[in-house]
Amino acid sequence: MGSFVGHALPGTLFLLVGAWHIWGSMVRYVSNPMTFRVRVWNPVPGFDGRLKHLELYVISIGALVDLCIELLFATQLKFVLGGVLNSTYLNNFEHSGMLLMFLIFGVATLLSERTRYLPLPEGALCLIASTAFCAEYLLFYFHSTTHKGLEGYYHVLLAFLIGLCILSSIAGALLPSSFPVDLCNGIAITLQGIWFYQTALVLYGPMLPAGCHLKDSNVACHSKANEVRGELLANVQLFFAVLAVLVGTIASYGFAASRYGNCDEPALNSVRLDQD
Repeated sequence: MGSFVGHALPGTLFLLVGAWHIWGSMVRYVSNPMTFRVRVWNPVPGFDGRLKHLELYVISIGALVDLCIELLFATQLKFVLGGVLNSTYLNNFEHSGMLLMFLIFGVATLLSERTRYLPLPEGALCLIASTAFCAEYLLFYFHSTTHKGLEGYYHVLLAFLIGLCILSSIAGALLPSSFPVDLCNGIAITLQGIWFYQTALVLYGPMLPAGCHLKDSNVACHSKANEVRGELLANVQLFFAVLAVLVGTIASYGFAASRYGNCDEPALNSVRLDQD
């Protein structure tokens, strides 16, 4: 079983990175569709120094902080008990492995972009990102705490969204000039961030469905009917999350096109015909 903060912290990171990815993808496309390329990260425009790589610093520092909380603070450094790995903190060890993968991705991308020691192509960075998402997916699919009932259902939906992040990241390496692929990756990451928050609010916050309660760090429902009702509410919540991101993406695209679009209509039509 997790906690509200344990879900809200990664949710904040995924939400910020995903929303920024959506915006950056749209701005780069409307600015010049002919030269559009998939990017695993988006620089802050107008800055040539460290702020240019702000997204990568957010990923790296965020993963490091969360890793320290899971591995050092939560476990109180009691890694071994009786000469074997402390089973009390297996959940924290699992989360630490996932966070380490995102830290590796952030650091590797920073080294690739800011130094000459690791000159990786964008496709390789996309595959490293997909590996980090794979580690996250495996964590939630094969979890030592064995999520069951309503808690398990929310994590199944979370694993589905993580799967979309994996597929869109791999597709970015295979289709390096596809705007839909790049945009879908940002949407999937944003939805994952929203769902982390939704899970925190429902399982550990004020939105726990009627007929269910939190007892001894576990969510229990009074009857199967209450559990099914909670799962149906989860479906509705996911629908509204998708709807909100879709509407926000469309509105943002219209704003980006009106402010940053500088290609003439024939060029845009040519791109559309080529894509068809």
